[in-house]
Amino acid sequence: AGDQLKAASDLGVPVIGVGLLYQHGYFRQVIDLEGRQQALYPYNDPGQLPLTPVREADGDLLRVRLTLPAGSLWLRVWKAQVGRLRLYLLDSNDSANFPAYRGITSELYGGGAEMRLQQEIVLGIGGWRLLETLRIAPEVCHLNEGHAAFAVLERARTLMRQLHLPFAAGLATTRAGNLFTTHTAVSAGIDRFAPELIERYLADYALELGLTMRQLLALGRANHEDQSEPFSMAYLAMHGSGAVNAVSALHRNVSRRIFLPLFPRWPACEVPIGHVTNGIHAAGWDSPEADALWTRACGKERWREALDSVEDPFERISDAEIWQARSAGRRALVEYARQRLAWQLGASGAPAGDIETAATVLDPDALTLGFARRFAAYKRPNLLLTDPERLTRLLLDQQRPVQLIVAGKAHPEDREGQELIREWVRFVHRREIRLHAIFLSDYDMLLTERLVQGVDVWINTPRRPWEACGTSGMKVLVNGGLNLSELDGWWAEAYSSEVGWALGDGTTHANDPGWDAMEASQLYSLLEREVTAEFYTRNAAGLPQHWVTRVRRSMARLTPRFSANRSVREYVERYYLPAAAAYRERSQNDATLGLRIAESLRALERDWPSLGFGRVDVETHGGEHRFTAQVRLGAFTPAAIRVELFADVTGGEPVRKEMSQIGVSSDTPGFYLYGASVSDSRPQSDYTVRLIPACADMTLPLEAAYILWQR
Repeated sequence: AGDQLKAASDLGVPVIGVGLLYQHGYFRQVIDLEGRQQALYPYNDPGQLPLTPVREADGDLLRVRLTLPAGSLWLRVWKAQVGRLRLYLLDSNDSANFPAYRGITSELYGGGAEMRLQQEIVLGIGGWRLLETLRIAPEVCHLNEGHAAFAVLERARTLMRQLHLPFAAGLATTRAGNLFTTHTAVSAGIDRFAPELIERYLADYALELGLTMRQLLALGRANHEDQSEPFSMAYLAMHGSGAVNAVSALHRNVSRRIFLPLFPRWPACEVPIGHVTNGIHAAGWDSPEADALWTRACGKERWREALDSVEDPFERISDAEIWQARSAGRRALVEYARQRLAWQLGASGAPAGDIETAATVLDPDALTLGFARRFAAYKRPNLLLTDPERLTRLLLDQQRPVQLIVAGKAHPEDREGQELIREWVRFVHRREIRLHAIFLSDYDMLLTERLVQGVDVWINTPRRPWEACGTSGMKVLVNGGLNLSELDGWWAEAYSSEVGWALGDGTTHANDPGWDAMEASQLYSLLEREVTAEFYTRNAAGLPQHWVTRVRRSMARLTPRFSANRSVREYVERYYLPAAAAYRERSQNDATLGLRIAESLRALERDWPSLGFGRVDVETHGGEHRFTAQVRLGAFTPAAIRVELFADVTGGEPVRKEMSQIGVSSDTPGFYLYGASVSDSRPQSDYTVRLIPACADMTLPLEAAYILWQR
């Protein structure tokens, strides 16, 4: 999100960010001498951060008020300036609050379900009220994951109050301006709350919306009739948005399966989720040496304009210059890693001799691998440790030495992830290994910056398709680092044999230990036979020419494509501008169109059961299948229902052919006749007739998931 804001500032996109100010944030990690992760929570003093308090016109602190079960919650507001843009952060740590409420914004991922719900009420309802208090009336509300989904309710409530609308019309009007971006690659990752908890916190709010609790809970459920189903924040975001996107092409397909329960009887390929692959703010991650290369090739203002292809400009950069920049980045990383390791060992109480040894770890000229991320089982952070002796031989090869820097945190409640860290710590503490592989604790933005600027190869080993996108590997691109990664997330789109290396076969194998072992062997083989050989094969001038060629292609082809410069422009063109136009159209003239859409939705819910099919006949001649279908329209006019021939296509876009009304059935009263012809290149049995709403003003099936199939 930070990279998105920075890129939006570069491009002049008028975005305003809203988030939470955590008193402790995520945790600070210390690794003790036994390799155990210790979680510390130092206080973040807002006065020592690059923030300013937001004040009223009279100088008093601005406070946003919410009502929770124990009474009023007052939220202080802080502002960060992100280039030309503003980021507002809500803070519950105010002395006016009930003591338990002061801690609502204390920790990221802290507490249990109740604190999580409190935080999401603060972010969604409190966040939208903040904008209203500041007299900011955005046309587009971009929900970054389901955590802020309550904003769709508060936005609808605001319009309801302004125009005296019922909730259905308020939601129908405002949802056109809401965009929901899902980042979750597994259904279990979606926030869900017990109905009783939602009722305790939102019963009065439901009355303000003019809803019963049953109606409010239905907005967060797949099955409206199941009163035991938990309330899903992602489902609420889907029900309240006019468009939905995933964060990579592969993640789009995964997300369509995750959200399929919201669209019963619709094919997965038609679940209304698009994608914008994430990107990183390249200017925020490049080293001084990389910046100089980019400036020479593309100019100083390169990230403030469209930058689609830079292969030709990069040809003016010599192999020697690229290699010199890469070597400088590696040397700077080694120096930083030594200093950080010495500090880390000292903080953990290591012997003085070990601390002194830190000054000699790693070799500034050796092939340097980086592996840093959250330690969770699905990311398989220990795949490279599957065969420790094989890894040891790789690291200790005197002719082609390899060195490794590992970093990462496990969630404080994730015991399995913490044990994976301990395995790495035990390995790097081996006497023969300690100069060639290190684990750096407290993985943070500074360490990330140094790693992505200096490593030669970034390794990523998630279990496909659980990496929604991933951005760490994108950050090495701008610096000339290469990727060796599972064909998951963004790398499934980026990979070619000319720019890096790939693990896996591009298919899903679930949690299969045998497949994990196979991929571990593949990883070792790539490092032993290809990566090290290419890095250490030098020409007469001492340059690894093939390596530098690969670096050049990776930098030039992939950096612009996986930059936030590109992703922000895609959001603007594909989503923000259409959403703003749709919201303006629905809200003008006192939300005339929004009212009409709400009435259409009520009619669909009421009258959809009146539709039906009679006989469907097919004749084949002249190279065509001619379909004729009897359709009972019930309470609907022919203009209100679209009759289609549909055929699914494995791995591709389905075939949809609208059928035309050709008459009225003579032998079945009350039925209309519809007809259409398609090529006989595929069997007639592939095709099915279906009915869907014909609503030009709505997005189907996102807003109206009604469908009826010929049996």
